[in-house]
Amino acid sequence: MVPRGIREQLGLVPGDVEITVQGARVQIEQPGSRLRKVGGHLLLPTGETPSPDAIRELRLADQR
Repeated sequence: MVPRGIREQLGLVPGDVEITVQGARVQIEQPGSRLRKVGGHLLLPTGETPSPDAIRELRLADQR
């Protein structure tokens, strides 16, 4: 189970998730996630303006 605070931060809702393991990293993604990785960059759908805190979290997550 993913802790509630992390689920809320990531916007995870009940349903199926995709779990991948890369070395010591475990990645959990929900099908239909708002984020997309294109050419090594994380992208948000057009028309969404994330808060500065959300941008910071996305940048940190991409660096991990």
